[in-house]
Amino acid sequence: MAEQTSATDNEPTGAGASPAGPAGVADDFVTRHHRAPSGLAYTTTTGRMVLRREESSDGTSDGHRPKAEIFVVAYTADGPRTEPPTPRPVVFAFNGGPGSASLWLHLGLLGPRRVDSGDVGAMTPPPYALVDNPESIIEHADLVVIDPVDTGYSRVVDGGKTDEFHAFIEDRDLVAEVIRLWTSRNGRWLSPKYLVGESYGTLRAVAVARRLYDAHGLAVNGLGLVSTVLNLSTLDFQPGNDTPYALHLPTYAAIAHHHGRHGNRPLAEVLRDAQDYASGDYVLALHLGHRLTKRKHDAVVRHLAELTTLSEAFIRRTNLRWDYMEFATELLRDQGLLVGRIDGRFTAQPPRLHASHTWEDPSMRAITGPYAAAVNHYVRVELGYESDLPYEVLTGRVQPWSYRTFEGAPVDVSGDLERLLVDLPDLRVHVDYGYYDGATPFAATEYTWAHLRLSEQARSRFSHHYHAAGHMMYLNEACRLAQSAALAAFVASGPQDAD
Repeated sequence: MAEQTSATDNEPTGAGASPAGPAGVADDFVTRHHRAPSGLAYTTTTGRMVLRREESSDGTSDGHRPKAEIFVVAYTADGPRTEPPTPRPVVFAFNGGPGSASLWLHLGLLGPRRVDSGDVGAMTPPPYALVDNPESIIEHADLVVIDPVDTGYSRVVDGGKTDEFHAFIEDRDLVAEVIRLWTSRNGRWLSPKYLVGESYGTLRAVAVARRLYDAHGLAVNGLGLVSTVLNLSTLDFQPGNDTPYALHLPTYAAIAHHHGRHGNRPLAEVLRDAQDYASGDYVLALHLGHRLTKRKHDAVVRHLAELTTLSEAFIRRTNLRWDYMEFATELLRDQGLLVGRIDGRFTAQPPRLHASHTWEDPSMRAITGPYAAAVNHYVRVELGYESDLPYEVLTGRVQPWSYRTFEGAPVDVSGDLERLLVDLPDLRVHVDYGYYDGATPFAATEYTWAHLRLSEQARSRFSHHYHAAGHMMYLNEACRLAQSAALAAFVASGPQDAD
């Protein structure tokens, strides 16, 4: 366990504290000092940062009124400063959902302590445990973990509208404001800055990076995108949108392979066949619809059955189109099992074996307990922050989530990334993919990259990392080690060493 070298300071102090405003709402940061097994001395600053809005009426300022209290855990390295000062990189991290707290990246991958959750087939039983994480990103950069409104301990202020920030634009601006404030209060404008997001957090990361640069001139050096989705139409199974069906096919084949349904064939070979078919004959068949001849239709059915190991009867009934949860329900039905969505390696007995569709996810069921126990212990006991609020791990209270900004168009921030790569010619992008991820399939992300309008120089600033795991690839120990090493190299290399 990382050594704690001083007691808690329970006053609203620590780097970045602000005084109470007119409504008496103030930051409530708590600081503690620690030493990692590597010898690195670091300080944690944990608590809720008060965000305020400028209000005016009839040209007269009404002051800065509090609007939200955002839970933040910051890790900053201690030790002597060099002359001239060498700015240490800062990583700002968050998960997605919408409605997810950021405990997954925090305690699964990036932080100095991590959950001993086990992995599929060997899950750690309750009451679980925390262990040191020698591969933590804090060995290479400072770390700030952010929970958006209504996740973790983050809330709107008393009397505020609870749904005000349950929307793309408002969420984007709020997270950007947390980053701007932390950067300013801690004198880090000249430090290299990186955003790391997972799932919807990748969409948020791109939007926030664009907002920071456009509104404040705050440039980030890199984006770490874990289980990426930038264009929601690549995942949206809707009538008239055939794209997601083809983009999920390689993931279906990979999950079938994991469950032993492709015999002794190598995974790489199965994936190659599925990707070739998904981008060729299958796309054409979906495009043609009922114009497809019976002979060609029969051939497509047979090939889909070979790749996915689903029955030909099921594929015919679905008209060559099924969503992920229909696949998850059908794949191992003959064994009485449902496969996971976040991670297709996980299985469980479904609530109703005869159901054609369910939103139950065995993978989330398996990992929520270890992570919830870990974060509730860690924040209170090891970081010294106390609150009687429930720590919201995954909440539905943010629904319905508003995308009104897009006015019926696809929710797509890939254009923001294109603009960022032009405006910031040294910006680099690190991407992590999980082959068994049914929530953000790797082929959907590849499709998004293929449609970006970029120069070859801009494309060379991407690094791609594939893992034989799911959405949270760090559940698998070998994948976690590889992912941690790649992220460390990404952050440590700095802008001067970019390719």
